[in-house]
Amino acid sequence: STKHIDWKLFAKTDKLYTKRYEEETNLRCHMILDNSASMYYPEVDNLSIDNLNKIGFSVLSIAALMNVLKRQRDAVGLSIYSDAYNYYAPEKGSERHFQMLLAQLSSVGMAKNPPKETKTYTYLHQIAENIKRRSLIFLFTDMFQTEKNDAELFEALRHLKYNKHDVVLFHPMDKQREIFFNFENTPKRFVDVETGEHLDLYADNIKEAYNERVTNYLNDIKMKCAQYKIKYVDIDIHRDFSTVLNTFLVERNKFL
Repeated sequence: STKHIDWKLFAKTDKLYTKRYEEETNLRCHMILDNSASMYYPEVDNLSIDNLNKIGFSVLSIAALMNVLKRQRDAVGLSIYSDAYNYYAPEKGSERHFQMLLAQLSSVGMAKNPPKETKTYTYLHQIAENIKRRSLIFLFTDMFQTEKNDAELFEALRHLKYNKHDVVLFHPMDKQREIFFNFENTPKRFVDVETGEHLDLYADNIKEAYNERVTNYLNDIKMKCAQYKIKYVDIDIHRDFSTVLNTFLVERNKFL
């Protein structure tokens, strides 16, 4: 459009240049964090870089991504949910905004009594409605939810794709325990932290069947994400943050 031509520059150079505004050239990114009880597994007395649970890994990952976004003068927003839509901040790029988000993440990381339930699909719909302009969306969740309807969960994930958003699902897990079920083969009580249900058993008796069931569930998630063009990234919380950061850099270049 001729309205974007820089006529002063044309007068000096006799060449046509169009203006691009900072808001158009910078990235808009929205972070979504699942803050339910299952994300606080395994139980950790004092979070540290070498002693993280799923929520600790996710909080530090988001903080690291925010630091990169800040250096590149990109806008970032944050949503946190569990049994309620706990927190929402729209995408902004100011220093005050970044500090506010970091304070919120810090309070999540230090929480001792997280909400018991997860209503992922309920609040993903609300979050999707709040993100009006095209953005790169990062969702950190272990995909465990109190509401058992997987079809509605994936429908909510698809809702995040509206308005041409690009969506990345980071799936943090303690792989040795949550996938391979590597526990000592002694009598143990396994308690669902969200429902309170429990089982008393020997780990070796169900390890093979458990691994098969969980692997099939993860494959279903991957297939649904591929179907809806959502990038799925599985994360082992006992490894470093390189997978998260490398994924961000790749997706940022694709988005722009």
